[in-house]
Amino acid sequence: MKSTGLMPPQPDVLRILRARAQALARPPERELAPQASVEVLQFRLAMERYAIETRYVREVHPLKNLTPLPCTPPIVLGIVNVRGRIVPVLDLRKFFGLPEQGLTDLHRVIVVNGNGLEFGLLADMRMGVRSLALESLQPAPATLSEIGAGYLMGVAAEGILVLDLSRILADPAILVHEEVKN
Repeated sequence: MKSTGLMPPQPDVLRILRARAQALARPPERELAPQASVEVLQFRLAMERYAIETRYVREVHPLKNLTPLPCTPPIVLGIVNVRGRIVPVLDLRKFFGLPEQGLTDLHRVIVVNGNGLEFGLLADMRMGVRSLALESLQPAPATLSEIGAGYLMGVAAEGILVLDLSRILADPAILVHEEVKN
């Protein structure tokens, strides 16, 4: 017999190798669940960064030809024509009690729909789309007004306030139920 030059494995080495093989052969104890995330459209409003879920966003347009509507609540800024559709524009600054500023050509209208409603949200600037992990959202800070905190999903690490548009859509304050009597 010819010698291979290898020494027979020692008992400690065999034990360690068997333990490793058994550990690798075991099925994983639990599969890692994919991290739940939400895709959001970020925008700036009154010097703060906000976001809404993209599933509600239909399109984003520059604010042009805004027509004010008399006899409507202050939250209703007016109406715009978007591809032949008349869309009311809401000013969330008034809804949340944020500081107001004048309108410019730089403002955007984020057309959203849900709950059978379609309307535009005024935004100072559109900042982009990104994905946020739901578990990374923090609760609303105590400094936020009680009104605003009720409409938040949470706050992202970068200070982005993620709005819960389903709560805003369900709020009767955004509906106008007034009729003009002749």
